[in-house]
Amino acid sequence: MMLKKPKFWDYKKPNYISYLLRPFTLPIIINNFFFNLVKNDKKYQNIKTICLGNIYVGGTGKTPLSIKISKILENLNFKTATIKKFYKNQIDEQKLLANKTKLYCNKKRVKALNEAIKDNVDVAIFDDGLQDGSINYDLRFVCFNTLSWIGNGSLIPAGPLRENLKNISNYDAIFLNGNQEDVSEIKLSIKKYSSNIKIFETYYESNNINKYNTSDRYIIFSGIGNPESFRKMLDKKKFNIIQEIKFPDHHQYSSKDINKIKLLAKNLNAKILTTEKDLVKINNNDNNEIGSVTIDLIIKQEDELIKYIKSNI
Repeated sequence: MMLKKPKFWDYKKPNYISYLLRPFTLPIIINNFFFNLVKNDKKYQNIKTICLGNIYVGGTGKTPLSIKISKILENLNFKTATIKKFYKNQIDEQKLLANKTKLYCNKKRVKALNEAIKDNVDVAIFDDGLQDGSINYDLRFVCFNTLSWIGNGSLIPAGPLRENLKNISNYDAIFLNGNQEDVSEIKLSIKKYSSNIKIFETYYESNNINKYNTSDRYIIFSGIGNPESFRKMLDKKKFNIIQEIKFPDHHQYSSKDINKIKLLAKNLNAKILTTEKDLVKINNNDNNEIGSVTIDLIIKQEDELIKYIKSNI
């Protein structure tokens, strides 16, 4: 069972609960210290590797960005694949990647990478894994959601961070994934710690939203890291949302969950809408009467990103 992240994690500043939990951040600090001591410095010669990870726990847009970069490189005639460490509770992301890319999935990322090498893949794109010291990636990109940013700025469990923000100087580029919010203050914060790091901005556009009548009554639901992004995208299109239901990230839907939502929609004379990522987790026998919003990720500086990747792989 997945737990919802604590609300205080996304406060602008730490509150008293966060301060009380500060002593329990010590294991994270120790783990990060030893990671820098024992990480693998050996580069793979017969494949290039790009890792898209985060220092904020969950909901930063790694998966759609992995798919996007895979497609960009395919268009440049690279044979690409995505690599995802197998977790039982992340079937949604694994299904999305398998549907849209060539996916290698294993409990050990190194084993998945070796399979890609056997298949003569040119570039392997890792969805998550920045904190995995077993692979020395050619490029390491950090993803942030522009709405949540770094939350209260504290390490787990006092906040949502796996590493301190100052550690971004160890990485090659930052991706700010959102809905075209003003990110000028975020950029200033980044430049304090790494003045020369590349920063790319992305946003989401639905490619099927015109099939829905926005004036209809809608119940929306999701089990993703940042449901606020989904809601904001629909609000921008003036959807008439009468109720929103939030499940924990990677929630595995039961027939009971879906039947409750359908009954609520019937009682409220409403239609049901969710994300593409959520729909893949719903049993085919249960997904009738449920619409989903599919998205394209738009990279504002795509030409610059292409030049940067080509010059570094």
